[in-house]
Amino acid sequence: MVPPRIHNTALVESDDIGQGTAIWAFVHVMKGAHIGANCNIGDNCFVESGVIVGDNVTLKNSNMLFEGLVLEEGVFVGPHVFFTNDRYPRSPRLPEAASRYHDKSWLVSTRVERGASLGAAAVLIAGVTIGKYAMVGAGSVVSKDVAPHALVIGAPAHRVGWVCRCGEKLNVQNNTADCKTCGDRYVIEGEMIRRLELS
Repeated sequence: MVPPRIHNTALVESDDIGQGTAIWAFVHVMKGAHIGANCNIGDNCFVESGVIVGDNVTLKNSNMLFEGLVLEEGVFVGPHVFFTNDRYPRSPRLPEAASRYHDKSWLVSTRVERGASLGAAAVLIAGVTIGKYAMVGAGSVVSKDVAPHALVIGAPAHRVGWVCRCGEKLNVQNNTADCKTCGDRYVIEGEMIRRLELS
């Protein structure tokens, strides 16, 4: 068992940090946040109470993770990705808006599924799900769910291809696709893609 490595400038208030996780300089992890095993949390990240970070996640520098966010196992988050959790935000200190925040009904959760990657400065609007092994291009604005293995770019983000579990863009021909790097093969079924199990 390898204990977490926490830089001496980091403020870690949660005791729910997995084995082998590295938390680097000037990170703030609030009480009530969960960070799994073998993660790498880059400089200047903020992890709010209620965030769930699975095992083997990489957070590059300067990411802010807010309540309601779930990052499943093996997610990659590039630098300066923007997550939101309120579709109609107001300051709770504004008297006209205070009643909206008397409970958590305003909170909208976002989920990034196993193995997905988010490029630098991508923006995720509250409530979206990024499917397994999907890839969001740098600077994209994601306002709707992204299918597993989809490669999306732009504002608003739209699908321009498919990616393999290993991260390589798939070579698509008709309703099949293959990976030149690892050899995985897929079948395309409408707006979804399915990996073929090799015998």
